[in-house]
Amino acid sequence: MKRVFTGNSNVFLFATVQEASINSYRNERGLVLSPVKECCKNSTMLPTTSPHSNGALGSRDAARHTAGAKRYKYLRRLLHFKQMDFEFAIWQMLYLFTSPQRVYRNFHYRKQTKDQWARDDPAFLVLLSIWLCVSTIGFGLVLEMGVLETLKLLLWVVFVDCIGVGLLISTLMWVISNKYLLKHPSRNFDVEWGYAFDVHLNAFYPLLVILHFLQLFFINHLVVINSDWFVGYFVGNTLWLIAIGYYLYITFLGYNALPFLKNTVVLLYPFALLGLIYVLSVSLGWNFTKGLCWFYKVRVQ
Repeated sequence: MKRVFTGNSNVFLFATVQEASINSYRNERGLVLSPVKECCKNSTMLPTTSPHSNGALGSRDAARHTAGAKRYKYLRRLLHFKQMDFEFAIWQMLYLFTSPQRVYRNFHYRKQTKDQWARDDPAFLVLLSIWLCVSTIGFGLVLEMGVLETLKLLLWVVFVDCIGVGLLISTLMWVISNKYLLKHPSRNFDVEWGYAFDVHLNAFYPLLVILHFLQLFFINHLVVINSDWFVGYFVGNTLWLIAIGYYLYITFLGYNALPFLKNTVVLLYPFALLGLIYVLSVSLGWNFTKGLCWFYKVRVQ
């Protein structure tokens, strides 16, 4: 290192030469970028969005994160169980009951780090499918179905009730949110269809546990056999109220978590209709669980 002394400015020049030498060494080793590249690096290290973009992506980022690429990555991981984070998926399932807001805060984190709102790990879907299969087999046992009938019921529940209805509801909510709930309609940002499907899965899980698992312990004791007894249909209909209430509330939280949507409170309006139906059902002696069991038996005949 070379010292340069020029009158009273020797300290300043020495510092300048020292800094230049260090920068030269770091440039040779690839440890530092040019000012322009450094600026670009700082702004794109994490795929975040600007405060005024409402989640919008630049054209270059959008090209790298197309829907097709995300779908391919998701389906590819579906075939590799070792790449799935089941521990985190279980954590999400637990908090969907106790604190679903925390689950959607994680969706915010994924947007900041991976530039997408929807899940890129199918572990949650795999565990949900296992829950669905086990609970459906339980329904078959409780309703005294044969092996073939239980298998038919399982296919109906998985491919129609879960996947078919889920695709329909997700697509409907995707269209409604992008058409009526965007703060500033633009091509630069919108609700991802995959995120709409994730919101449905999040909301569907508590409903599944309540109606397809917890309810099994009441069917042959309070709800079905003693269907004319007030306590029977009161317990059954209350379970339906809680399950559908969970679905509506978690769906609302999912869309309310998106910063570029407005008026998401309208998703809570169905609670009024739900409460009215519940009061009428208890007053008139309607038994929703008995109807569900009858429907399951008819569809497998």
